[in-house]
Amino acid sequence: MTRSPLRFGLRFKLLLLSVFLFSIPWLGYEYVWEMEKYLRAGQEKTLLGTVRAVATALHERPKLFDEQASYLSVEKGRDLYAYPIVDPIRLDGNLGDWRQQHHALHYDQTHLIQGRQDDRPVTLSFNHLVGKFRNYLYAYFEVFDDQVVYRPPNSLRVDLNDYLQIAFTTPAGDFRRYLITTAEPGWLTPYEMDIEALQQNKPLRPESRIQGAWRETSRGYNVELRIPLELLGSKLSFAITDVDRAGQPPLATIGTSDVWDVEKLGTVLVPSPEIEQIIKGLGHTNSRIWVVDQHQRVLARSGDIKNSDGIWSRTVEGEKDSGWWGAIQRDWLHPLYYQFLTRPPKDFIDELYDVANLQGSHIEQALSGQPGSSWRLTPDNKAVVLAAAYPIFIDEQVMGAVIAEETTNGIRSLRNLALEKLFTLMLGVMLLGTLALLLLASRISSRIRRLRDQTEQAIDEQGRICGEIKASTVNDEIGDLSRSFAEMVQRLGQYHHYLENMSSRLSHELRTPVAVVRSSLETLAMEEEQLAQSVYMQRAQEGLNRLSTILTNMSEATRLEQSLQSAERQIFDLAQVVEGCVEGYKMAYPHQQFSLDISEQPLRINGAPELCAQLLDKLVANGVEFSSPDSPVRIRLLREGRRLTLHISNQGPLLPQQMQERLFDSMVSVRHSGQTGSQPHLGLGLYIARLITEFHQGGIRLQNQPDGTGVTVSVSLPLAS
Repeated sequence: MTRSPLRFGLRFKLLLLSVFLFSIPWLGYEYVWEMEKYLRAGQEKTLLGTVRAVATALHERPKLFDEQASYLSVEKGRDLYAYPIVDPIRLDGNLGDWRQQHHALHYDQTHLIQGRQDDRPVTLSFNHLVGKFRNYLYAYFEVFDDQVVYRPPNSLRVDLNDYLQIAFTTPAGDFRRYLITTAEPGWLTPYEMDIEALQQNKPLRPESRIQGAWRETSRGYNVELRIPLELLGSKLSFAITDVDRAGQPPLATIGTSDVWDVEKLGTVLVPSPEIEQIIKGLGHTNSRIWVVDQHQRVLARSGDIKNSDGIWSRTVEGEKDSGWWGAIQRDWLHPLYYQFLTRPPKDFIDELYDVANLQGSHIEQALSGQPGSSWRLTPDNKAVVLAAAYPIFIDEQVMGAVIAEETTNGIRSLRNLALEKLFTLMLGVMLLGTLALLLLASRISSRIRRLRDQTEQAIDEQGRICGEIKASTVNDEIGDLSRSFAEMVQRLGQYHHYLENMSSRLSHELRTPVAVVRSSLETLAMEEEQLAQSVYMQRAQEGLNRLSTILTNMSEATRLEQSLQSAERQIFDLAQVVEGCVEGYKMAYPHQQFSLDISEQPLRINGAPELCAQLLDKLVANGVEFSSPDSPVRIRLLREGRRLTLHISNQGPLLPQQMQERLFDSMVSVRHSGQTGSQPHLGLGLYIARLITEFHQGGIRLQNQPDGTGVTVSVSLPLAS
């Protein structure tokens, strides 16, 4: 029985069905993404609550805001902003320790305050920046002057050379003006000027609290200053006067604004230490907070945006696993997960770091009196920043706004943590589910294969029942099928046993009436001599002989099966048996030609010589019957390795292609039209040949010759060891 290989077995099909388990992580993934949207909305609400709380602490506190916050407009270059300085500044004229130089403003002839009357161009220009460190206001001037003129030694005048002027108002509102000059590069001593004689530059006294340094350069000179904040109010101006020759009147004065008129002074905005203390005291370490005035100038700042992940970062840090499971996640699972997940970056570019003026729709909305929020990407597109703003009210007027900023890194980390747990759980579920399905499929398929093997072993290739199926005791469908097969094989075995014994019983029962008929015919023949010569008597006798032959052939197969069970084996030369049989066939079939070809090597086998002779009789009789006239029956006995092969060939009609495998079954016979004979054909000859071949542990095959002229029977037997 042939069977095609199982391409899609139960295990494969169940494994294919288990692939649908992968849809569960996808659904979880989509759910987490939806949750991230809600978390972002929650973060926006939370951040608005944060700025509302900070603004509440600053409402109705006018002393926290300088007077310049009420100005209608702020002019760049005239109104100054003191940038926060992180590291101390050394007053030596070297500008290398100023990290905020990119914020410096350039002043040239467009900022001319006072100059000569002719049309010659002004060659004086400078870069200027102010900053705040602790309780001091720092300023530097990078002056570009083609001719530096120092104060002559022992001169009582301080304005016949290059000099720097400082004008400001005190916290009490008093106007002060100072002039800085030097006889050589080095430490500077400012002089307070008489405000009653502004154009005369009359010094009153040195001001030791204002300190500075002068350093000459290849293009001019640098000046660094430090002014205590306790001296300054809200107005401040600087001006530099250029003199090309000692003792000559000044050529030009360039400055931030007019230093002689208190009404024309510019403003200076110094980050408020009081506001910084308030926002630092609130302890919002998970947000970066700015406080701006109504001109969007920064008054105070707290926090770092790169560490501002929101409240979610604390949750993520609290969820980190440790121990052996954490090591497995870090070393094995996370590298797999982060093939498609992204880690929140810590090295993104913060474009608003260290700025003096903040811009944004949310700030404009807050300064108009309504809270607002906005989302933006960092310039490198690595992080998303959420900003919220809330107005600060003083006497029903908006005096500024509080801005808080956070990145979504905390939410992204929380999302990644949720996805990590989801993927780990789903991976475990899928592995266990797939393993369980695989074990179930293996169990089912093994039981089916075992039932298949028992079924194949219960019935041989000739359809005989040669075994039984052990009924399963499992109460399921396969167990039901096993018990049904076992009962079916048992019934078929009983019926087959009945059929096997029917020929012997039928032969036994028919011999008695056949003997009665035979004796009656013989008695009639002896009593009536004329009747014995009758045609009808002869036909009756022929029919009786044929019936006797049929009974003999039917009992022959049964006797042979029984004799095979008790046959004794011996080692003999099959070549001698074949030669003796062929000599007998020549006398038994005088009109048939025979061709014999036997190998000269010894052809000894372990078996029964009389059975081999009977095998040869059946095959030769079959060949003679189907042989064409004047064509020989060829018999060849050859040795092929450890086996010998017996070929019996005859020329004649070919076998039907669909019957070649069934001719060795019992009671199967093939006769062509035009074939007649006196012998009955029950299809037992080749069946008996097969039984004898199998007894000798060999194989028999019947096939048409390649040239299509006849049929060859091949018997293969093992040689005796």
